[in-house]
Amino acid sequence: MATNTPDSEPTSPQPAETTVGQRLRNFLIALVAFALGIALFLGTQTQTGATSLDAQAEASTPLEVALSNGKPTVMEFYANWCTSCQAMANDLEELKDKYGDGVNFVMLNVDNSKWLPEILTYRVDGIPHFVFFGDDGKAIAQAIGEQPRSIMDANLEALVADLPLPYTQANGQVSAFDAPVSATKASQDDPRTHGAQVQP
Repeated sequence: MATNTPDSEPTSPQPAETTVGQRLRNFLIALVAFALGIALFLGTQTQTGATSLDAQAEASTPLEVALSNGKPTVMEFYANWCTSCQAMANDLEELKDKYGDGVNFVMLNVDNSKWLPEILTYRVDGIPHFVFFGDDGKAIAQAIGEQPRSIMDANLEALVADLPLPYTQANGQVSAFDAPVSATKASQDDPRTHGAQVQP
């Protein structure tokens, strides 16, 4: 109960407009929170995640089979934490559906030490890293980083037709990767030395 004292003004109930305004504001806050919750939920459901990359890797052709079965091959070095790998996963899945009968798709997880010899052989220092092999099992080209679907499609079309790949040595956005060990010595012919003198 409000009491009147000489130093204070009498308190009165808040006007109905203020209570309606507060209720409207609270309702809008709740509505926005609900909409953001729905958007977040749907966003996580449609993103390509580690499970999808693992599922693709599980379904990919084993490396030893791919390099000996007489079909051209695309080998991808990837990791579940690689955002560029995740960004390309849906496009690659569709390309696998399109070219799967004529091309081997191999996926090697750089976090698995089993693939260290391949990581060193192909000098993987950013992922995704793609190596294209002819039907004889010999490497003919590489592409490093996130590639537009049209470039991968053109390269696969040429690979199937046994033509020179139109987009070799392509570089896109990468997720940095440091191999647990490095090659002992670079040769002067190594394009990654960028013309620098290599000390013996």
